Amino acid sequence: MTVYTMAHIDVRDDEMYAKYAALAGPAVAKFGGEFLARGGETVVMEGTARSRNVIIKWPDMDTAKAFYNSPEYQEALKYGLPAADREYLFVEGA
Repeated sequence: MTVYTMAHIDVRDDEMYAKYAALAGPAVAKFGGEFLARGGETVVMEGTARSRNVIIKWPDMDTAKAFYNSPEYQEALKYGLPAADREYLFVEGA
């Protein structure tokens, strides 16, 4: 079953987050992830939102988890986590 990453992000350190993005993008590609939304305009209709939102499509939950726990993505997180406030979750598709 298809799985989606939903990430909601407020970047606090642009320079450090750029290092994260440079490492995270190739890791997503390595595991067959497909960016469906990556930044872009966000219109809040209800509730609150963070300034950056990302949606990534994965073939299945096992692949999504393997990506997140991979050495490549864990290296990226060394830059991403200190540089931003975020929620990052996997959601099964309908």
